[in-house]
Amino acid sequence: MQPWRTRSRRTVLDLSPWVSVETHVVELPDGQVIEDWPWLESRDYVNVVALNGDERFLIFRQTKYAVRGSTLAPIGGYVEPGEEPLATAHRELLEESGHEADDWTALGHYVVDGNRGFGTGHLYLARRARHVADPAADDLEEQELLTLSRAEVEDALLAGEFKVMSWAAAVALALLATRHG
Repeated sequence: MQPWRTRSRRTVLDLSPWVSVETHVVELPDGQVIEDWPWLESRDYVNVVALNGDERFLIFRQTKYAVRGSTLAPIGGYVEPGEEPLATAHRELLEESGHEADDWTALGHYVVDGNRGFGTGHLYLARRARHVADPAADDLEEQELLTLSRAEVEDALLAGEFKVMSWAAAVALALLATRHG
């Protein structure tokens, strides 16, 4: 299989640092050219599923502008320019929850939309998180930090209580990664 080739790109809307919209001229492997392929640029982000020393999950109940009602969510945030995703994960865990962890597992990195881009999510599992400070998050949303058992997290995942795709994926991967202790 051959990849598609970008011949050119043009920004049509720039709302930096959050998002920009581009049109690409794309050439398919068979030579066909698509003149106006829509493309979205956004900052990469991290999601961290954290477990404390008692193997309880640190999960937020919060609101988000694009989500109806409240939702459950792992810790997360945007990668700053020049910052490595793992460093972002450490920073976000501390800022949002006041916790640090020394045991980290990368759960993978994933493109948000396979056809339109929109950034990459870097997913992590942090084990044996310990409280070291008060949270210093600058999030706009109201949020409450919960400590949930594995069974509670599994039930919530299956009930659709993690209402953002990357959050559900991060939690599912963390559950798989921790299924044997």
